[in-house]
Amino acid sequence: MKCEIQEFIDYLHKTRGTSKNTEVSYERDLKKLEKYLTEGGFETAEQITSTVLNSYVLYMERKNFAASSISRSIASIRAFFQFLTQKYRWKENPAEKLKAPKIEKKLPDILSVEEVELLLKQPKENTAKGIRDRAMLELLYATGIRVSELISLKVKDINLKLGYLTCSSGERERVIPFGTTAKQAVEHYMEGARKILLGEQESDYLFLNCSGKSMSRQGFWKVLKGYAASAGIQQDITPHTLRHSFAAHLVQNGADLKSVQEMMGHSDISTTQIYMNMNIHKIRDVYMKAHPRK
Repeated sequence: MKCEIQEFIDYLHKTRGTSKNTEVSYERDLKKLEKYLTEGGFETAEQITSTVLNSYVLYMERKNFAASSISRSIASIRAFFQFLTQKYRWKENPAEKLKAPKIEKKLPDILSVEEVELLLKQPKENTAKGIRDRAMLELLYATGIRVSELISLKVKDINLKLGYLTCSSGERERVIPFGTTAKQAVEHYMEGARKILLGEQESDYLFLNCSGKSMSRQGFWKVLKGYAASAGIQQDITPHTLRHSFAAHLVQNGADLKSVQEMMGHSDISTTQIYMNMNIHKIRDVYMKAHPRK
């Protein structure tokens, strides 16, 4: 099935315009399925039946895969076999009736406004690295972009004069504004620190590592973890924590969901709805703590 999987990934990229992260996720899920099928003696896609695919779902459950991982895998399998069904003109799609496990929707972890402010104060701006780190953290919280989008930013993608950046994901492009604090942090970085990191090299990327190359996800993750520790933040923080915090704080302060959806790049507003639910939970907690007749 290796060839079919590669054809499917190529189809996603060329026809559907999916992001690199989406393609990597689909490929990872399908390669796990392929390994399971190969070990079971199945060599071609035509041999796969709904019973075989259901046995794979049961296998994942026995191996204690998280419900979210199983659901994601099932979504990948459905999309893949839909592609094969159309390609080979099968009468039936063996993945059509696969059922995903019920997932308890968990509210994302966010930082309080005070914790964010403390985190953003951690980089010391007496080095080029510290100036860069401050600019990256400020811009991430100011725009809510994904870390993959942050490290992929080119110099041409940011308009400091008008205070916005252009972010591309697949074929979709969105324009996201940012405020004065983030603007000043990025300006400070661009004025001198970036040139120091760049040295004698050339690069179109906005944020560079200490070798003058574009930042990696792992590199930024380590930077963030270090500052979270120095800020005394106890919870396990990831770059996505700042993205969630950005959206939750906007909604808590009255931003409409449609605008937040556009800035976050969510294709479905139901994904953005979770931040409204967080706001309702917060209001309920305040009520239960403060009202005399609970």
